[in-house]
Amino acid sequence: MDPITRYNQERWEALAQADVPYSRPMLDLTTASARELLDPTNIMGEVNGKRVLCLAASGGQQSAAFGLLGAQVSVLDFSATQLQRDRETAAHYGLTVETVQGDMRDLSHFPDDAFDIVWHAHSIVFIPDVEPVFNEVARVLQPGGLYRMSCHNPYVHGLEERDWDGKGYSLWRPYIDSGEVVYADTNWDIGYADGSTRRVEGPREFRHSLSGIVNGLARRGFIILGLWEELCRDPQAQPGTWEHLKLIAPPWITLWTRFRPDVIDR
Repeated sequence: MDPITRYNQERWEALAQADVPYSRPMLDLTTASARELLDPTNIMGEVNGKRVLCLAASGGQQSAAFGLLGAQVSVLDFSATQLQRDRETAAHYGLTVETVQGDMRDLSHFPDDAFDIVWHAHSIVFIPDVEPVFNEVARVLQPGGLYRMSCHNPYVHGLEERDWDGKGYSLWRPYIDSGEVVYADTNWDIGYADGSTRRVEGPREFRHSLSGIVNGLARRGFIILGLWEELCRDPQAQPGTWEHLKLIAPPWITLWTRFRPDVIDR
């Protein structure tokens, strides 16, 4: 394991043990809310009986949602605590989920053409290079299968609500593919139901250019079915808040693709 991966694994263990929202099991899902969680734009279609890999997506959330929809679910993640949440959540619903501890760049645990869907959580930001991930997804995904991924909007990666200067949110970080995004404050603030908060050191993050992502997918035969941005839900949001930042600079994007290696011009 390289030093960056080891560091980020340690940070995610600390975040999960501090009960970061991404590691909180969803214990009140219905089939309707499960589908809304996984596929709010209605791209995925029927998943009953499909083989699904939740990639770097542990924490007792998406795996349970897929299981409730009848999928055969595997989860790969490098956080032992996160994977334990998946097992606990599966037991809560009476589901069976395969959990594998590993790096998203190495899916050697799984054979070729093993999955119909790879659902990749918002996690590719924690590695410097997307190419090994795309190689492995192309190997384990059945031709015609679906690959869904979420990532930062690379143009605004690094902007925070605290960057409001009274007029706007200034872009100043170099737009460099695979460049590390370093925050002035590297702690994550975790909020709890009782109103308290806890600060935990976050993982290292890396910018991935839009051309690097789209061209990397295209070279391997992934056809883009759609792209969606995380948009503001409150047009009257106050400057310096997260919703106002989303109004000015949508921070996240989601891509759905279909794997069609037969269309690549060789």
